[in-house]
Amino acid sequence: MLLGVIADDFTGAGDIANTLAKGLPAGIPGPHGGLAVTQYLGVPARSAAPEVEAGVIALKTRSVPAAEAVSQSLAALDWLKAQGCRQIVFKYCSTFDSTPEGNIGPVGEALADALGAKGVIACPAFPTLGRSVHQGHLFVQDRLLSESGMQNHPLTPMTDPDIRRWLGRQTQSPVGLVATSTVRSGPGAVRQALDAAMARGETLVICDAATDADLAVLGAAAADAALLTGGSGIAIGLPANFIARGEATGETGAFAGIDGPEAILAGSCSGTTRGQIALHAKSHPVLALDVDAVMAGTLGVEEVAGFLAAHRGEAPLVYSSDDPEQVKAMQARYGREAVAARLDALFADTARALVESGVRRLVVAGGETSGAVVQALGLEALAIGPEIDPGVPILADPQGSVALALKSGNFGAPDFFDKALTALKGEPPGGAAS
Repeated sequence: MLLGVIADDFTGAGDIANTLAKGLPAGIPGPHGGLAVTQYLGVPARSAAPEVEAGVIALKTRSVPAAEAVSQSLAALDWLKAQGCRQIVFKYCSTFDSTPEGNIGPVGEALADALGAKGVIACPAFPTLGRSVHQGHLFVQDRLLSESGMQNHPLTPMTDPDIRRWLGRQTQSPVGLVATSTVRSGPGAVRQALDAAMARGETLVICDAATDADLAVLGAAAADAALLTGGSGIAIGLPANFIARGEATGETGAFAGIDGPEAILAGSCSGTTRGQIALHAKSHPVLALDVDAVMAGTLGVEEVAGFLAAHRGEAPLVYSSDDPEQVKAMQARYGREAVAARLDALFADTARALVESGVRRLVVAGGETSGAVVQALGLEALAIGPEIDPGVPILADPQGSVALALKSGNFGAPDFFDKALTALKGEPPGGAAS
């Protein structure tokens, strides 16, 4: 294994696995092609297959206590090093989801300390979806992060767009900055800036990026780096480094498709997901979960799975997504952690029941929800298939039992749910979704 990724949630793991399997976008100079990628669901208990060039370990550490996130991430690092990885990426969300106490800073510093690294790139930019970093400030499209809707996130509200300052609240060492002018001067200038940051004792260094070309420059500058951190975009240029050295072929496998009964579960409360649900509901059966009934124990797996079973072939969807005011009201009534835990458990138990009853295509929206679902299914590893929408690949059980689309809340086109179900069958967009 050449490269290892430690991802702080399951949708993010699929996102960066997709990036590594694709490699450099068309139009950017350099060796094109991706790596042979496998996504692991938690730290594996056995060694990787010899053909794996990049291993992505999906953890569920974005919202856990910082000490627990550090412990799990270091365990993942130990396994990846044992597989021979020479480069590690710590992957977090392109909207930098974290609290002032962590977890990006504590995990990033712990990994850097374990690898003896300083002057480590930290860049959440994902230009394809409008995430860019300028002078250390994170933008979503033309809005500062704090005005993008992320300030209303139920678990990690992002109220400060200055991610250098935000990260500085989480770290023991100072945070550096490599500004756009340096990035646009090329890989050599970036390497010099990172070396200077290392000399100043800066462990993590925010790097500006607004285009895929900027990210490719950062990737080239980090060709020999032990550690990088960022969103999935930071991996755009990494396969090219290994291909250029003759260590990878740039060839990836094909996905034949998995047909069979289908279901959609949505736990994200992002505006993007709510819009996707609203569009889907115009032509497909949907069930909105009554949170009061879920918390009271009067709405459970039997009712939810029963609804989905009754509408097989119709692309049925069950969701807990709601607008920020309603989410805050439920959290105030029952407690934020209690609501999240109960809903995640319901989705997880429902997913297990669905697969046991024969569902073979499962679409899940929301990072926390996806993590709960995948853990409940007990899958150890997933093969990376074609991209459905930017940042969202098909994930398939190598045994052919189930195909998954795990969507981060803010990702996907308006018709993502229909598109995903069609793609899981191995059909081009535009086919029947059921």
